[in-house]
Amino acid sequence: MTYTRINHLRKPLLILSLFIAAITSELYAQVSTKAPVGIPVKSQVGANNMPAEIAPIKAPFAMPLMQKPTFASLTMSILSKNAKKDVITTKEIQATIDEVNKRGGGTVIVPPGIWKTGRISLKSNVNLHIQEGAELHFSSEVEDYRPAVFTRNEGIELMSLGACIYANGQENIAVTGKGKLVGPGQGSVRKQVMEVDVIEKVVPLDKPVSERVYEGYNGEFIFLPMFISPINCKNVYIEGISLENTAFWNIVPVYCDGVIIRGVTVNSVGIPRGDGIDIESSRNVLIEYCTISSGDDCFTIKAGRGEDGLRVNKPTENVVVRYCLAREGHGGITCGSETAGMIRNLYIHDSVFDETGVGIRFKTRRTRAGGGDNLYYERIRMNLKHTAFNWDMLGSAMHMGELATRLPARPVTELTPAYRNIFAKDIIVERATHFVKINGIPESPLSNMRIENAEVNCKDLFLLNDAKDITIKNVNVTCPDSVININDGRNIKFQNVRFNVPGNRVTLNKTGELSKNIKFKNCSPKPVKL
Repeated sequence: MTYTRINHLRKPLLILSLFIAAITSELYAQVSTKAPVGIPVKSQVGANNMPAEIAPIKAPFAMPLMQKPTFASLTMSILSKNAKKDVITTKEIQATIDEVNKRGGGTVIVPPGIWKTGRISLKSNVNLHIQEGAELHFSSEVEDYRPAVFTRNEGIELMSLGACIYANGQENIAVTGKGKLVGPGQGSVRKQVMEVDVIEKVVPLDKPVSERVYEGYNGEFIFLPMFISPINCKNVYIEGISLENTAFWNIVPVYCDGVIIRGVTVNSVGIPRGDGIDIESSRNVLIEYCTISSGDDCFTIKAGRGEDGLRVNKPTENVVVRYCLAREGHGGITCGSETAGMIRNLYIHDSVFDETGVGIRFKTRRTRAGGGDNLYYERIRMNLKHTAFNWDMLGSAMHMGELATRLPARPVTELTPAYRNIFAKDIIVERATHFVKINGIPESPLSNMRIENAEVNCKDLFLLNDAKDITIKNVNVTCPDSVININDGRNIKFQNVRFNVPGNRVTLNKTGELSKNIKFKNCSPKPVKL
């Protein structure tokens, strides 16, 4: 071929190469994702930003109108019953609550100063108002929480210390104000805590609840009191207070209907099992503008444990968490690990997890039953020490023995839990280890999970064990790791995902006999198999 002929062909080849380049550029433009907009920063959420009124709720499921409760005009200070500082003044505080209740309701005032007390029981139509500068310091001694009351501890019903502020079967109750609650010090309450084994191996589930009594006489163990725990109550309102140094979980509505928690600040850092807010087998719940620094999970959704939870069979449903700030803690928001009655219809939006461990966390165990369904996460910002989305469904051998071993798959029973129908969109992960980490149950894999519209910076990409019907769409992920690990995953779809990884090369490590139908649509670069 002559030089003239070669030169003659250069122009069409040039045009073709330019056309290919343009198409490639267009494809890359399609893959390139825009950062989600409207995601709050930490200065915009939490207790310091609580407005005076409660805004209407817009959720992907039906919610009732959530309004502040009203109380009769009667106002009575604990000083009216001769409450004194520097001594245990439980009787005087309780007498004030009881009188306001008997007179049709109203507000009980705890004035500025430090007040020492044992367990307090709220009564219907009473607002316990802790004024700014007031502190309720709760006793460190078991005797100040007797007699034992009906409660639920780690998802199992029993009779023990209950809660520092307790209520059972009451309506229209509140704890409000800018004052502070301080939990028990280093006395018999903390020294006599049950540490024999996991609770389901200690409490005799074959006995009636009335016979499961743990009052701590003669040094015998007790189950730690929660900080505030209404049980079987309707229309519960908690606003503005600060809590610190709890012995156990902080705010724990159990079997309640109609709960509003707003503008609360919790600090339980360094306290094992010092969860911030736990919603347990309750419904129609709004949590907003709260700031949590926790020794365990910050915001937690629970529904009973194993066989005892199945016996009770009460779900947690219709829960909205918004404009909240999770700081230090094991998880920003966690479902489980107690899931027996089912967790369904949860919507968390416009919140920030800053320096938290895991961001969005799902826990259960092979024997916990129930699970989670219809869980929604939207407009979340995360700056994390660990994983952004984490499913831990097997637990550890320390607590679960051989049941924590993934294989072989076990028979499905009424105690087999399941997580399904989980949707997250408009997410910013500023820092994390894994983006998505799934350790499912082989006989009950995580199913129908979708993450859409996310900007992610992480150290590791994806680890998926036992999951199906998973979609990751419109995601821009920057990561020094370039391996996607999928084990027994089926119907896994990555769509419009930009992987910003070293060498612009992503590899798929697919293992397990059940792994199939793993697709990458309009992703850049498109992963290659190991």
